[in-house]
Amino acid sequence: MGIEIYTDGSAKGNPGRGGYGVVIKQDNSYFEMSKGFRLTTNNRMELLAVIVALEKIEKTNENVVVTSDSKYVIDAINKKWVFNWQKKGFKKKKNIDLWKRFLKVCYKNNVIYKWVQGHSGHLENERCDLLAVEASNHHNLEIDFYFENLKQKPPQLF
Repeated sequence: MGIEIYTDGSAKGNPGRGGYGVVIKQDNSYFEMSKGFRLTTNNRMELLAVIVALEKIEKTNENVVVTSDSKYVIDAINKKWVFNWQKKGFKKKKNIDLWKRFLKVCYKNNVIYKWVQGHSGHLENERCDLLAVEASNHHNLEIDFYFENLKQKPPQLF
């Protein structure tokens, strides 16, 4: 059957407090993970959720289906935008650190990326949304170092 991954990201304020939620199903096992950040964006959390889920897979050449409600992430992958961005050195693109991290893990397995409408009653997507929101409400939030440091640099350094 393979591995089923469901992901979601959240940010309050965009940028603001944020988090991601992940559900991984394989055979009869079920695993959840989430993390909150003190300052980030929704797109960063959507993408980071996919990345950490793929990084969690220890084996290679597994059949994997990633389901996300992020058009940003799913379209960038399925329409091959990210691979063109890579060829052009990610010029004038956002979330370069995360896209480069994604590219390090995306080839390890046979992955199909599917989009699902958010807040439409999809059980796993709703669970991931809840995990992401709860993570963003924690008191001890992680620091999204790349994002926070990027905000302090002058625009000409991009």
